[in-house]
Amino acid sequence: MDVARLAGVSQKTVSRVFNNEAYVSAEVRGRVLAAAAELGYRRNNAARALASGRTRSIGVVTLGTALYGPASLLMGVERAVRDTGYALRVVNTVEGDPTGIAGAVDSLLDQGVDGIVISEPIDESGNGDGDGDGDGSEVSVQVDVPVLVCGAPPPFAAPKVLAAGVGADQLARTVTEHLLGLGHLTVHHLAGPQRWYAARDRLAGWRAALAAQDRREPPPAEGDWSAASGYAAGRELARDPEVTAVFAANDDMAIGLIRALTEAGRRVPDDVSVVGFDDIPVAAYVTPPLTTVRQPFDAVAQDGIKRLVHAIENPQAEPLAASEPPVDLIVRASTAPPPAGSGTSAHH
Repeated sequence: MDVARLAGVSQKTVSRVFNNEAYVSAEVRGRVLAAAAELGYRRNNAARALASGRTRSIGVVTLGTALYGPASLLMGVERAVRDTGYALRVVNTVEGDPTGIAGAVDSLLDQGVDGIVISEPIDESGNGDGDGDGDGSEVSVQVDVPVLVCGAPPPFAAPKVLAAGVGADQLARTVTEHLLGLGHLTVHHLAGPQRWYAARDRLAGWRAALAAQDRREPPPAEGDWSAASGYAAGRELARDPEVTAVFAANDDMAIGLIRALTEAGRRVPDDVSVVGFDDIPVAAYVTPPLTTVRQPFDAVAQDGIKRLVHAIENPQAEPLAASEPPVDLIVRASTAPPPAGSGTSAHH
């Protein structure tokens, strides 16, 4: 009541401001928030949860890893959730634990979260064959809140499942088409570990780009996301004089690959063009600066969280449509037309 009196508005208007409801002018909203700050008022989420049946909290299940992609997506989700006024609860899983997701979800449901984000990039069902059909159906958990799944198939059934961050295959097609457009007859691929959905998506996009232009598909190499694995693959690829273009499934592997090619006397990009994936901060500063594709982590997180909050607050409404993530190809100095006289048969 003190906040309403100080701001000169009704208790209902104060409630609307704290619940982020519409139909409150910016000027009135500012007065209410200023009054609340002056009085040191904090929303009593527990009392409000009893009244509304909601805790205004969102749970996130994420793989405990420092790898650039998952860590960047988690940061984007944290920022997006904070902007909505919801509290965030994060539970990390451990790679190689197929029961990890179910346990993490149960823990979050016990805390009364209103919605769940699954940012779990690995297929723990044991289906790492690269065909992309692992549905994670071994996860057995009863979920009665909306769920947002980032860049992977949903691991369990829920009343409302939303998807975000799909489209890595399109980004992979774009970088492969960039190399073909420079005149390379085909593109070799250094794939990520195939238990990762992202690695499968990038492999699929590379394959689709080659098939669409009827180009030969060389056998892909496989690394583990590290620069060391890119270096090892690069030592092998450097021995093949027909290799003129390589798409690495992340920038770290691309950087290791370039080091191995350079040591073997294969100049980048004069002899071999290399593209990466992610646009990590160091990609612009390696030698040569790396052509890559930037993942729209913040845009994906903001769009996904907006749709998740809509599903939480409007349970009877149709889900909001997902936005198309942008394709942001960053062309730097690691790609060029193939060397003269490198023509080989491009067709199957």
